[in-house]
Amino acid sequence: MAALTASGNETKLVAWRSLFDGHNTSAWRMFTGKDFPKEGWVVEDGCLHLQPGGKGGELVTVDAFDDFEFEWEWKLAPKANNGIKYLVTESRPRTPGPEYQMVDDSTMPEPKHQTASFYEVLPVQVATRVKPPGEWNLSRLVIQGTHVEHWLNGAKVLAFDLGSEEVKAALAKSKFKGVPGYGEKIRGQILLTNHYGETWYRNLRIRELPAK
Repeated sequence: MAALTASGNETKLVAWRSLFDGHNTSAWRMFTGKDFPKEGWVVEDGCLHLQPGGKGGELVTVDAFDDFEFEWEWKLAPKANNGIKYLVTESRPRTPGPEYQMVDDSTMPEPKHQTASFYEVLPVQVATRVKPPGEWNLSRLVIQGTHVEHWLNGAKVLAFDLGSEEVKAALAKSKFKGVPGYGEKIRGQILLTNHYGETWYRNLRIRELPAK
């Protein structure tokens, strides 16, 4: 897939960059901390494994990103609930950024809290083919300008524009109502949540996209 520059000329996408290759954790540190946690998160069998119990806090990328495509594989233990937050700022630690939800959907009847939703704000727009706990899913997040896409197992399941009337109305009905700056486009980090549920990640990679 190639992109068009403002002049209409085709330009090649930047190559994928690994954020976790099965061994190296140098792209990550503890949220609001300086180093990778010494407990809670372990590298085993080529996976980044969040152990149950909530130790180690949340992980955040060392680098911040603006327009990008992020891809990752993940699986959950039964009843687990976690997610990927993006456009993250550490200046707002309780509500750092929007969340791509990852959850055992059998425990979560509310559509806005199910897998691949914009957590608490927008449900998916098409039926998902989420794999059950214990099986690997492939997710992708695309952000270009204010446009955001949530992908799951090869299908685009949600698309929206930050700052749109749709998002503003949904935020006004959510628990994020009145949070300054929440849901706005910023250059920010990517965060792996820690909601105590056991979760595995592998093949986390990112590539930056041209501004839209």
